[in-house]
Amino acid sequence: MARIKRAQIRKTRTRKLFKRAKGFHLARSKTRRQTMEAVLHAKADAFEGRKQRKRQFRALWIQRISAALMQHPLSYSRFMHGLKLAGIELNRKQLSELAIHQPEAFGSLVVQAGAAIDGSTAG
Repeated sequence: MARIKRAQIRKTRTRKLFKRAKGFHLARSKTRRQTMEAVLHAKADAFEGRKQRKRQFRALWIQRISAALMQHPLSYSRFMHGLKLAGIELNRKQLSELAIHQPEAFGSLVVQAGAAIDGSTAG
């Protein structure tokens, strides 16, 4: 049976590993063992970071909507409930963009949401 030489495979894998660790500090980018550990942790953190980014943007949009609602008589939760009752299906990103760039349109949505809440409690 032929002998398998793995030097080239190891060299390729090591090169790819160090490429992934570019910019890491001290031994985390210089020694193979510590680099492997650092890259594994970086991959795990990146995975978690992609999930957190979605949460952070949603929180930002909610904050922006709440800030825009300070000028109106509705709270955020009552506003969102009113939109649902009125059948207006805009997501939080769209609502925050409206609140920033088109305050008149956002104001009309607030009026519609308030009317839907008043209509549901009267009926």
